[in-house]
Amino acid sequence: MFRAIGRWIKAIGYLLTGKVDSARRILDSNPHVIRAKYEEIVKDKIARIQQYKQAVAGLIAQEESKTAKIKQLSEEIANLERLKAGALAKAKQTVVRLQSAGKSKEEIHNDESYKKCLNAFNNFSATLSEKQAHVEEIESDVGNYKKTIGDHKVQLQSLLREVEKLKAEAKDTVAEVISARHEQDIADTLNSIAQDGTSEELQSLREMRREVKAEARISSELAGTDTKAQEAEFLEYARANEATSEFDDLLGLGEPETPAPKTKSTETNLPE
Repeated sequence: MFRAIGRWIKAIGYLLTGKVDSARRILDSNPHVIRAKYEEIVKDKIARIQQYKQAVAGLIAQEESKTAKIKQLSEEIANLERLKAGALAKAKQTVVRLQSAGKSKEEIHNDESYKKCLNAFNNFSATLSEKQAHVEEIESDVGNYKKTIGDHKVQLQSLLREVEKLKAEAKDTVAEVISARHEQDIADTLNSIAQDGTSEELQSLREMRREVKAEARISSELAGTDTKAQEAEFLEYARANEATSEFDDLLGLGEPETPAPKTKSTETNLPE
């Protein structure tokens, strides 16, 4: 019993599912629904493209920031190069001055002014090397950014072309569906004309027409037969009456002919 109930419930479910699927298919094939679905797809793709563009814009901002950093570091490097050259020039003056004073090489190296110039030169050189290495690193990053951004721009252009194709496809699809629907309606109309039962009705009407004509013909023929029968009866009666009159005349039983009465002449006899 429970299995039967279960099968019954499943059957109802299948029936409802079939009806829902059928209704959904009819609804999905509606041109307005198709157009709305395409518009929704295009809208979703445009939103995703916008997000993509924002991400690419973030990469571009990073590239610009690093490019600006390279410019800043380049200016700092140029300044360090000048400071380094200045420290070297001052050290040379110091050496010339100390040598003129008869100082030995060791004494020159121990001189406070020489040491300051040497430390400054070494610091400027070390900082300069660090900044140059940093610039090279950033330039490599900028190169990667440019390549990545270029690839993303190509992808964005492809996505935008796809959106335009979808818009054109939406128009073509709606037009094709409408055209196909019209063709189907025409075919269904022609099919319904061929199978609408009018042929049977026409056949029935024609059969009735033949029957009515046959009945009319029979009635006419019957009417003609009655007339002929009556005429035959009248002729037979006339022949019988003539025979009886002739027989009576032979027997002297016939009625004497009554002479026609003479009429007085209204003419006046004139004397000769």
